[in-house]
Amino acid sequence: MAATDVAVRAEGLLKRYGGTTALDGFDLAVPGGTVHGLLGPNGAGKTTAVRILSTLLRPDGGHAEVAGFDVVRQADQVRYRIGLVGQHAAVDEVLSGRRNLAMFGRLYHLPGKIADRRADELLERFRLTDAADKAVKEYSGGMRRRLDLAAGLILSPPVLFLDEPTTGLDPRARIEVWEAVRELVREGTTVLLTTQYLEEADRLADRVTVIDAGRVVAEGTPGELKSAVGGDRVHVVLSDPADLPAAAELVGRATGARATVDTDARLISAPVRDRVAALTELLRALRDHGVAAEDIALRRPTLDEVFLQLTERHADGAPGVREEASV
Repeated sequence: MAATDVAVRAEGLLKRYGGTTALDGFDLAVPGGTVHGLLGPNGAGKTTAVRILSTLLRPDGGHAEVAGFDVVRQADQVRYRIGLVGQHAAVDEVLSGRRNLAMFGRLYHLPGKIADRRADELLERFRLTDAADKAVKEYSGGMRRRLDLAAGLILSPPVLFLDEPTTGLDPRARIEVWEAVRELVREGTTVLLTTQYLEEADRLADRVTVIDAGRVVAEGTPGELKSAVGGDRVHVVLSDPADLPAAAELVGRATGARATVDTDARLISAPVRDRVAALTELLRALRDHGVAAEDIALRRPTLDEVFLQLTERHADGAPGVREEASV
């Protein structure tokens, strides 16, 4: 599949549970060979969307294709072209890593020798060869999730769904999983990633879709989403709170924008268009007027701030669906 192809497409997906709407006209397009982040608060519809795209749920309306196949009419073809790693480990803790992967191979109807060979290939790929014959209960959290990823790749699927794959992992284990995902994408796999870790989406995703109450509220690269809710800001922390009024005026002149003042934090901030010019002018003005600053910094909105602004902006008070863990 070429990188320019659309590997995952959803148009107007609808899903209702009784009187509650989980997906309300959900649209998505994921180019092949990329990581696409799907973000949203609990109950927004993320897991419901993944379940439909992976053929575990039938939509009540709309249309979706994965790897060129309809998820309803051609579900069998879709299943042989996807991998799915849910929120909780799917491997057997009593079995070894090697036996787990061989078992998954046999479940996909691979002949025994081919299943064993594929298990060894994946153990090496995910740096688990040294622990191949240990019981999974002896694995660290990061090793278990890498084994989960390996199990989802038994058939070398072109599309991989990761539904909150690093939930509960410590920072080191999370980085291990990120490295494994990057390696898969370098080799051409398309990844749809749902996550509540905004840093995870910022680090991994080529593009991000923000979903709230079953509807898409924003879509773009992480940088585009950050720019959409506000550009760079200059932050000035003063040594003497008595300088706040004078410094606020200087910041306003240097940036050409209205400055905001946080008296308790001795902080003045304002949006800037030309980062270098504004900072240079501000430093000169503060020096010329004898205003001492403890810290001056330029910063961009974080993806966390984007997420909060977008989901708060589109909140309509409707209760969300409590999503169950993927299987």
